Amino acid sequence: MHSDSVAVHAGREDLTALGVHALPLDLSSTNPLPDILRGGESYESMATGGYPLPDGGAVYARLWNPTVARFESALARLERADTAVAFGSGMAAMTAAILAHTTMIGRRHVVAVRPLYGGTDHLLATGLLGAEVTFCEEAGVAGAVRPDTGLVILETPANPTLDLVDIAAVVAQAGTVPVLVDNTFATPVLQNPVTLGAAMALHSATKYLGGHGDVVAGVIACGEETASRLRQVRAVTGGLLHPLGAYLLHRGLTTLPIRVRAQQDNAVRIAEWLAEHPAVERVFYPGLDGDPRGLLNRQMRGTGAMISLALRDGFEAAGRITARTRLFTHAVSLGGVDSLIQHPAALTHRPVAPEARPSAGVVRLSIGLEHVDDLVEDLDQALAAARTPVLSAR
Repeated sequence: MHSDSVAVHAGREDLTALGVHALPLDLSSTNPLPDILRGGESYESMATGGYPLPDGGAVYARLWNPTVARFESALARLERADTAVAFGSGMAAMTAAILAHTTMIGRRHVVAVRPLYGGTDHLLATGLLGAEVTFCEEAGVAGAVRPDTGLVILETPANPTLDLVDIAAVVAQAGTVPVLVDNTFATPVLQNPVTLGAAMALHSATKYLGGHGDVVAGVIACGEETASRLRQVRAVTGGLLHPLGAYLLHRGLTTLPIRVRAQQDNAVRIAEWLAEHPAVERVFYPGLDGDPRGLLNRQMRGTGAMISLALRDGFEAAGRITARTRLFTHAVSLGGVDSLIQHPAALTHRPVAPEARPSAGVVRLSIGLEHVDDLVEDLDQALAAARTPVLSAR
């Protein structure tokens, strides 16, 4: 089926048999046990990365929840993957992926292709999870892989520069090392990394999947063997997504394709307009350079709804534009129905090493569903303010 139909129907296949039309929501923190033996066996199955036994019960909500499982099934269908594993945040998902492919298997080295989301970059650079990291560019992956490399991480389009990374090329360089792709910006509507050879497609589900700024979550689409290790980490560390969050995300998936395409339409017009604005030095948006590597045609089905721009007057101008927008809310996060503006170097990428941190004159836009003319007018008046120096007091 087309992704639009999958988004509406996936994870709901048994609702008619249950006699309901809307998604059920199970908020149970604990569950009745059939008996000591089967309950214990079911507990062990889930704690070691499996599923509840049919006659053993779900036991305890830290291990498994049916509402979460429904969302996982739906997201896996959209990502064209075997299964998915949901977590309480995108960073919890990333943490589980790193642990499952380093500590759990005795390989403590990770290769990370920059640029990355600031939280991911920071987590790797601190060594907090016991992993050693080699940062590199796309072309350097093969040279960075070692015998003890357990994971290669990349993000495309990248945050916040919108760089496109050739997923298939990185997979080829990685050889037998699994590749994780942060697919948050593209969403399953525009890109499916697993079909290009990646072992995992990760989402900060807080963003486009939820789409309404009211849930924090993460999810990884992958194969069953990988999912088993991820579920084991999740069960032991307590990273399971809350069922209410899963309910909201599953509901949000139904409108994901139309939201992403409408936001993308707005973004294309705004990016083209910004490219001609005298206050803007450069616009970072896929396709504005003509797509010389052909990645938009080869691995994506669109350009997305994220835009970054470098201002001619640098940091001071960035401070003025973020303070002057009216429709664009000055806030972190992205992918919601309303438009946001933020300064990566001061916020989301603040912990990143100076050599990899975005320029202080760059601001990032998440384009929403407002009328494009209103968004352009808002940016125009804010950019006018950005070119007006603030007179210092004497």
